[in-house]
Amino acid sequence: MFRWMRLWTLHPRYLDPKGLVAAWREALLAQKVLKGATKGYRHHPQLIRFRAQPDPVAAVASLLRGLADEAVRRGYNFDAAKISRRKFVGRIAETRGQLLLEWRHLKRKLRVRAPGAARGFRGLAEPKPHPLFRIVPGGRRKWEKAG
Repeated sequence: MFRWMRLWTLHPRYLDPKGLVAAWREALLAQKVLKGATKGYRHHPQLIRFRAQPDPVAAVASLLRGLADEAVRRGYNFDAAKISRRKFVGRIAETRGQLLLEWRHLKRKLRVRAPGAARGFRGLAEPKPHPLFRIVPGGRRKWEKAG
């Protein structure tokens, strides 16, 4: 069984502090896996959409840059030197259904651990995606394990 890894399609602005730190750590782990620098998590389903890119490490580095930008905006000190310097050109197509599934999943988490943030997003029906992603029509992804 896999340890939970969440590489959010959602824009990092919606993550509470704990969620942003967790997303950063998990994306760093994903980068390490995609570089072949660890034996664990090599077959984790969250990596499928990155492996489908011409340069998976550059794609996850782009995800990390978006998280680091959000951290800077909040005054946090994430070590951006840990991000691969490889550049990803373009955006990854992700489905609206996947985005909305993740949104429901995050809102459930926020209601428990950050109720104030959850209240702040109450009227938002459709969130913005992380800048790495371009939203296309479609349902939930087959690799998705969240309910």
